[in-house]
Amino acid sequence: MTAVNARAVLRIVLIVVAVVLILYLIYLLRHPIGLLIIATFIAVALSGPVNYLHRHMRRGFAITIVYIGLLLVPIGIAALVIPPVVTQVETFATNAPRYASDVRDYIEKNGTLRGLQEKYDIGGQLEKKAGELPAKIGDAATVLGDIGLGIVNSIFQLITILILTAFMLGSGRRWVDAWLSHQPADRAARLRRILDRVATAVGSYVAGALLQALIAGVTSYILMAILGIPFRGPLAVLIGLLDLIPLVGATIGAIVVGVVTLFVDFPTATIVWVVWSIVYQQVENSVIQPRIQQRAVDVQPFVVLVAVLFGATLLGVIGALLAVPAAASLQIAIREWIRYREDMRIMEGIDSADPAAGHA
Repeated sequence: MTAVNARAVLRIVLIVVAVVLILYLIYLLRHPIGLLIIATFIAVALSGPVNYLHRHMRRGFAITIVYIGLLLVPIGIAALVIPPVVTQVETFATNAPRYASDVRDYIEKNGTLRGLQEKYDIGGQLEKKAGELPAKIGDAATVLGDIGLGIVNSIFQLITILILTAFMLGSGRRWVDAWLSHQPADRAARLRRILDRVATAVGSYVAGALLQALIAGVTSYILMAILGIPFRGPLAVLIGLLDLIPLVGATIGAIVVGVVTLFVDFPTATIVWVVWSIVYQQVENSVIQPRIQQRAVDVQPFVVLVAVLFGATLLGVIGALLAVPAAASLQIAIREWIRYREDMRIMEGIDSADPAAGHA
């Protein structure tokens, strides 16, 4: 008995040590593992258009065409955002003192705000900071130069992700088929069904999220053009990108634009924008999003919020973007496992009933 207990204790100790070492290794490799997860997600999302084009041409050409389209998106966004930003930042910095003066005049006309103005000199502080803004543009350029190294590192990471994605698109199906060929027939069929459903859910979710972001950006741009808000091109792009983040992204974008309206036509533009943002988010949450995503993922809002919080904690903004399709994939796997357990119970019931029927 003593020898058996000693072997059991030794086995448990070795298992614990192995688990700790594996977790420590995962911690050390967390950065490349994160890049690999992102590349896998992009590969699954792009597999739909690649497979469609593969019906009419070689797979390598299909991947090349999809990659060209993928690269044209950030180039188009940069062409849309950078020139207006350069021009309008100078205009905004020049007109900032006038904007601050308008805010101070409004404060002076409002009884409640006038009391705060007399106590804290809010308008004077705004005018002081606005007057310093043109001189700080050069300092901002210096800061941008200091973060250039970070941008270069991000570009290298992006290239790494795109290369990994290309390998997965080119050979991923063969890798999956080779792995499934070593599994029993029933398990292989079940795993293939899970993988196909996950790929469909991820691809549909990405397409739906991009369409939803496009609608948010275009409609916001139209309203900002009507209100005469500066930076409307970059702000519309920002709203579209933030709208990709479930639950909280649209609200963050609305707040950013709301702050800009304070310096444009306060309070008229601010009130119109706040009302529009509330109405649009209600329409998006109750009409647009359900219709776009109803066939992609079926995840409860509470699960979505928890997944976004976990994803944002683990991988930042990228984690928040990957949270919903990851939760949907996990849900598909759990449902398939439950279905498998039910099938096994049914088969066990049939097997136990056969001997009784034969004896009768």
